[in-house]
Amino acid sequence: MLSRFMSGSIRNLEREYSCTVRLLDDTEYTCTIQRDAKGQYLFDLICHHLNLLEKDYFGIRYVDPDKQRHWLEVTKSIAKQMKCQPPFTMCLRVKFYPPEPAFLKEEITRYLVFLQIKRDLYHGRLLCKTSDAAMLAAHILQAEIGNYDPGKHPEGYSSKFQFFPKHSEKLERRIADIHKTELIGQTPETSERNFLQKAQMLETYGVDPHPCKDVSGNPAFLAFTPFGFVVLQGNRRVHFLKWNELTKLKFEGKTFHIYANQKEDKKIILTYFAPTPEACKHLWKCGVENQAFYKLEKSSQVRTVSSSNLFFKGSRFRFSGRVAKEVMEQSAKIKREPPEIHRAGLVPSRSCPSITHGPRLTSVPRTRRRAVHISIMEGLESLRDSAHSTPVRSVSHGECFIPRSRSQAAGAGERSAVISDEAYSPSDSVLPTPVGEHGAEVSGSRQSNGAPRSIEEEKESEAGTPSHAEAGDFGAAEEAAGGDSALGEVEQVNKFVLSVLRLLLVTVGLLFVLLLLLIVLTESDLDVAFLRDIRQTPEFEQFHYEYFCPLRRWFACKLRWAGGLLINKGD
Repeated sequence: MLSRFMSGSIRNLEREYSCTVRLLDDTEYTCTIQRDAKGQYLFDLICHHLNLLEKDYFGIRYVDPDKQRHWLEVTKSIAKQMKCQPPFTMCLRVKFYPPEPAFLKEEITRYLVFLQIKRDLYHGRLLCKTSDAAMLAAHILQAEIGNYDPGKHPEGYSSKFQFFPKHSEKLERRIADIHKTELIGQTPETSERNFLQKAQMLETYGVDPHPCKDVSGNPAFLAFTPFGFVVLQGNRRVHFLKWNELTKLKFEGKTFHIYANQKEDKKIILTYFAPTPEACKHLWKCGVENQAFYKLEKSSQVRTVSSSNLFFKGSRFRFSGRVAKEVMEQSAKIKREPPEIHRAGLVPSRSCPSITHGPRLTSVPRTRRRAVHISIMEGLESLRDSAHSTPVRSVSHGECFIPRSRSQAAGAGERSAVISDEAYSPSDSVLPTPVGEHGAEVSGSRQSNGAPRSIEEEKESEAGTPSHAEAGDFGAAEEAAGGDSALGEVEQVNKFVLSVLRLLLVTVGLLFVLLLLLIVLTESDLDVAFLRDIRQTPEFEQFHYEYFCPLRRWFACKLRWAGGLLINKGD
């Protein structure tokens, strides 16, 4: 009896596993889940824990053993998606940024989005002017430590807080001045709302950068925002396609294609190369989900999307969930007492520290800062002045960006549209895709589409100073330039041969199916309505007696002749 009880308990333990999810305030939620539990079950548990109703903007992210990031799919089993052994570690993040976060219905939702954007600011994904950076940081101070108090906040108190990867003393003084004079009396909710209103106006709001390289081998970052698809090189936005202009996203191997129609029926095809096929597939899935969420009117319009053309087998994916318009309609119907919010405050954090004596960018000449950047990028020319990047005209979210020719780009100089002439950019060039500081070595490093090199940091590790390795081995193009072009030609030939073989196989398969159908129609006695109707048509009767019957007699004659030869040889 005891042995039976113990064996039953062991079997129950084998059917369960522990799962830890790091939340946006860096607290951890740990639970035990059945082995066949789906992603939706875990996501609902976390939302219930947070008392969150407007949950469609959020998702659970995890990193596989190859350092590739993924969004947990709610319709699939958690155990089948994870490529490591339990216990599993994941994190809650904003998956779809609200177009107007300041006008979200509930304060708890606004607070969680505030934490996400504060994290984006710290990790350098949210680029802005120095003046905007000072205002955003001051709002964070007001929201999390309250009004300025000379007794609690001595001279230079803002230097103890790190809002950005790097900052100067001048910026610290400006943050303190705004906090002391302009924000007095604002409640945490008001400061967070003002912070969100300021952040949503920035061109890199909602950017989750995917490192790639363009056809010339230059590093680029692809991202999907509430307003459309963007491509960034350095701190410059070189392409912007609104969601209604984007027609198709496709990938094959490490190659990612974007198809769009702009004004006057102008068709655009952009091609980029991800570090790995897994990174490219993740980029494609993110694009499919974002396009469905922001572009469609109803979730009933969602269709399964294939990564390749008709006749060719590829990845298939379907967005599950409500679209943005439905989410806003549902939010307007929420009627309940606002849930209590336990704000974390500015405390030390493993993945997004606020109180820390972090690195400070001292007041050094701009040329010196650029020289430092060039050394970090292993000799690559600064992309801000590079003729390989495509300068664009800076416009608002509602407008699209019009690329100019490369010859025009070479002489564009200061007229090329960067995010700002005095943009706050921690790396002075590329959008940081977090990696560990040890990731500066290029040789042998393997990028994972923005995934950190250490899973420890935020259990998905989002800190670190951008380096050349972070661009996903992009900078090593000089060494392998000739080899890459030769490999590219070979790959194209292989792809063409595979396409022709697939087309032949599909054609043969269709002919075989048609032959089987013809035999069933002519030789079988199946009394099925649609077969009977076909048999009774004059065209079919003519075909049967004039062509099929003589052909059948010819085949039968040949078979009898071949059989006679075999019998004679046997005798």
